[in-house]
Amino acid sequence: MLKQMENAGLTDLHFGLDPATGLKAIIAIHSTARGPAIGGCRFIHYAREQEAVTDALRLARGMSYKAALAGLPHGGGKAVIIRPEVEFDRVALMQAFGRMVDQLGGRYITAMDSGTEVSDMDAIETTTRFVSCTSASGDPSPHTALGIFEGIKAAVLHQLGKDNLAGLSVAIQGLGHVGHALAQRLHNAGAQLYVADIDPERTGRCVQEFNARAVDAEEIYDTGADIFSPCGLGATLNSDTIPRLNCRIVAGSANNQLATDQDGNRLRQRGILYAPDYVLNAGGLIHVAMHHAGHSPAERDDKIREIASTLTHLFEEADRTGQSVHHVADLHAESLLQAAKEAQIKRQRQEVQHA
Repeated sequence: MLKQMENAGLTDLHFGLDPATGLKAIIAIHSTARGPAIGGCRFIHYAREQEAVTDALRLARGMSYKAALAGLPHGGGKAVIIRPEVEFDRVALMQAFGRMVDQLGGRYITAMDSGTEVSDMDAIETTTRFVSCTSASGDPSPHTALGIFEGIKAAVLHQLGKDNLAGLSVAIQGLGHVGHALAQRLHNAGAQLYVADIDPERTGRCVQEFNARAVDAEEIYDTGADIFSPCGLGATLNSDTIPRLNCRIVAGSANNQLATDQDGNRLRQRGILYAPDYVLNAGGLIHVAMHHAGHSPAERDDKIREIASTLTHLFEEADRTGQSVHHVADLHAESLLQAAKEAQIKRQRQEVQHA
């Protein structure tokens, strides 16, 4: 496990167990060099506990990269709560998790993620102040969708030379909170939508509301849409699916869309512009962080819209250097984190000298 942490670049890994409530939780902290680690809390079933650990480790680094490239004063962390197989008291379990978060003294700020709701954050808030996405701040999904929408427009301008989305087609894979909110924005902008989800009710809703065309979940890669937007599970871009794509742009909200680093190169070799997921989907994190810090909604939305200019810079550098966009983004994020780490070490040395 320590080797896993080393490979992921994590600083610490915390385990919480509360038999009275059924809590089994993991908090992975990748970095606090830029500020307190921030990241959502997943609450889903895992076949094996090791899978939960791997999920937390993998996602924490992405949050550090996301916060760094969004210009936020935060590092990255991720929490995973293994959903109990037996009946449980959800409020009590979340309160127990809040106590676990509180014991870290602010090193980690939790928020919503897959399987958690605003009501869960409200329960967590009763036992710690290091939480966002409560009723006071709301669901971050619409803000994530805003960032995705602005990023798609930037990608379209760069790749297609078009300053609007009218007449373009977008295939959306996954119609949860973010996918649906994104579909609404794209529809309002004049895009034609192909939609797929494992839940037929979600698909039907988009067909009815946005005149979308429903596609089988396994066939969404084959639509020939101008833009492919993965908004569900990660690792959907791989050696099997990328050859099936007939799009010009990949831009969606799902985390860890590339199954491997090589898949980013595969997209580039096919002439498909990839908007790195952790840059594009940072709107929710920006909302969480800026609300927690007391910023206004207008300041938050302005910050979210900066995602477009960040992506444009990465696209241009990738063109200039001949590298894939995801590699350029990784290098930028790592450089920012390294600079913050060096500054942190320098401050610590000065504090020791003046002690």
